[in-house]
Amino acid sequence: MGNLDGTAALVTGGGSGIGLGCAVRLAEQGAAVTICGRTEERLREAAGKAGKGIGYVVADVTDDAQVANAVRTAAERGPLRTAVACAGGSSSIGPIGDLDLDAWRATMELNATGTMLTIRHASRAMAGAGGGSIIAISSIASSNTHRWFGAYGVSKAAVDHLVRLAADELGGAGIRVNGIRPGLTRTELVAGIADTGPVLEDYLSCMPLARVGEPEDIAAAVGFLAGPDASWITGQIINVDGGHHLRRGPDYSSVFEPLFGEAALRGLPAQE
Repeated sequence: MGNLDGTAALVTGGGSGIGLGCAVRLAEQGAAVTICGRTEERLREAAGKAGKGIGYVVADVTDDAQVANAVRTAAERGPLRTAVACAGGSSSIGPIGDLDLDAWRATMELNATGTMLTIRHASRAMAGAGGGSIIAISSIASSNTHRWFGAYGVSKAAVDHLVRLAADELGGAGIRVNGIRPGLTRTELVAGIADTGPVLEDYLSCMPLARVGEPEDIAAAVGFLAGPDASWITGQIINVDGGHHLRRGPDYSSVFEPLFGEAALRGLPAQE
């Protein structure tokens, strides 16, 4: 018997990486899990490979109507008690003086607005069903500056504040809202960085527990926050990062200097 038996769960960005790891963990705890993302083929493949009765629905988390439909689809499998807002990413990199405005806006929309829409619709379903747990996946980049990451850390800092705001507003409906800040976690998005090289070495030097995280590390924290043992916990942002938050953000100069130049990384304007 799992502690989520008889309930439903939705995981956005569930087609790979941390999101899929969270979906598998919640299914192991007994939830009827639905994953969502933008690419049906990836979702179908992920759900089939994971097994455990995981379903899927196509949804872009920046589209209000599609998020509403994803929540309805998940809630058809039982009372929605868990929602994990994991969809995120970034197309915004580089020194502030060189940032592409469209990429900045797209990243803010995906991470901040996408999380807001997930909380908006999941909380409506949960309020009508007696409460639940919403978990937003943030990033260590929200608290420790990651130079030249553009909108990514800024948008994740917005997620952190949104978690606290939603927890304060939704507690009266029996809805808990918490966040998790992963450190460097082994997913396809960081495959080159997490394997070898100076950036990885710098990451590890900043971690008291010096290893790359696995999706299962994040999923374990999600499983705890979704379950009854966390029934009096809300408004918290938990770092799951090997202690990286205790030190400083990583040094990506070896990656970005060839792209933008040494002067730009020092904050100097490009020479005409």
